Amino acid sequence: MTEQGFEAEGLVKAFGKVTALDGVSLAAPRGQVLGVLGPNGAGKTTVIRILATLLRPDGGRASVAGYDVTRQPGQVRRRIALSGQHASVDEELTGRANLVMIGRLLDLTHPQAARRAGELLARFGLEDAAKRPVAGYSGGMRRRLDLAASLVGRPEVVFLDEPSVGLDPGKRDELWQMIRGLSADGVTVLLTTQYLEEADALADAIAVIDHGRVIASGTPAELKSQVGGHTIAVRPNDPADAEATTAILADVAGRAPERSTRHELAVPVTGDEALFEIAARLREQRIGVSELSLRLPSLDEVFLALTGAPATAADNTPEPTKAAS
Repeated sequence: MTEQGFEAEGLVKAFGKVTALDGVSLAAPRGQVLGVLGPNGAGKTTVIRILATLLRPDGGRASVAGYDVTRQPGQVRRRIALSGQHASVDEELTGRANLVMIGRLLDLTHPQAARRAGELLARFGLEDAAKRPVAGYSGGMRRRLDLAASLVGRPEVVFLDEPSVGLDPGKRDELWQMIRGLSADGVTVLLTTQYLEEADALADAIAVIDHGRVIASGTPAELKSQVGGHTIAVRPNDPADAEATTAILADVAGRAPERSTRHELAVPVTGDEALFEIAARLREQRIGVSELSLRLPSLDEVFLALTGAPATAADNTPEPTKAAS
């Protein structure tokens, strides 16, 4: 494992008769975003709690930034930050006061804490709201402040447990840009999320956990390839050409295409050769199209194929409290 990343091997954790983790292994090097996906109760939050030293594993080993989470928890805590599903900043304090307070708790001098707070307020677009009590912040502003609070101590590894829960699409895009910024700065990120498009957009690699085990891992493209197959989508310019287009797709693919409400025709194929054949036949019959594409399965389709269930909001295990160190 690359320095400043994290690694877990064979993690086991049980709560009474319930086995939350049954030999989970995963890793991410410095500067990589690892997305951890899984249905309710899969064990995602339990993994984070162990890596963040909030739980001791019953078996296996894990290290963060080169330090063992069981034998050297103090060293690990100095190098990590954890942000849970809900912003946990103090609503009675101003945004600036929140960040200065965390800096002081991390043994920064007051000038150092104030300087770091100013840097983070600027980075997260909160300078205009810095002197306002957090109680008046919007949900997106609180999430940005919460993430800023996690970075006061300049962590090497950040654990983000469902960071965009409750954010509208615009604010989620802002958060995505911030997470990409962390990775660009060399920070390693473990991200659990219920939004599969979020993992697709942010993660360098993905681990899918189900019933306490890693059932698949790889880049988003690799996971899509594991499910198998491509889909060719065609949308004729003229709806009157739908019947002729359907005949072409059926002949080339060997099966009838599905038709969407947007006049799009889609059919599974085994390889990209079918795309060229379909394009040639459309040209021969002078059928104009507004779309002709070859695409891999979506991450939603991958998740459903691997787990047999749609993605859901969160684990049933208790959510960890925020820890910034």
